[in-house]
Amino acid sequence: MMDKSKVIRAFEKIARKEGISVDEVRCEIQKAIDDAMQSDDPAVQAYWKKIKYKGEKPTPEEVVLYIAKQVKAY
Repeated sequence: MMDKSKVIRAFEKIARKEGISVDEVRCEIQKAIDDAMQSDDPAVQAYWKKIKYKGEKPTPEEVVLYIAKQVKAY
């Protein structure tokens, strides 16, 4: 099962591979999330409403954990 520590390790691995910091990895993922959440497509908006998050918007970790759970369900 994927947990937050595994997500962080995945971000660290991506950062090493790309030669950037973990913060840069998170920032790029957050930008993608922010852009995707602006979609006018009702199906896309319905998908975002399924993701539970604590703050004003979902964090990269929260999104990756949600997607991992969805993939595991298949």
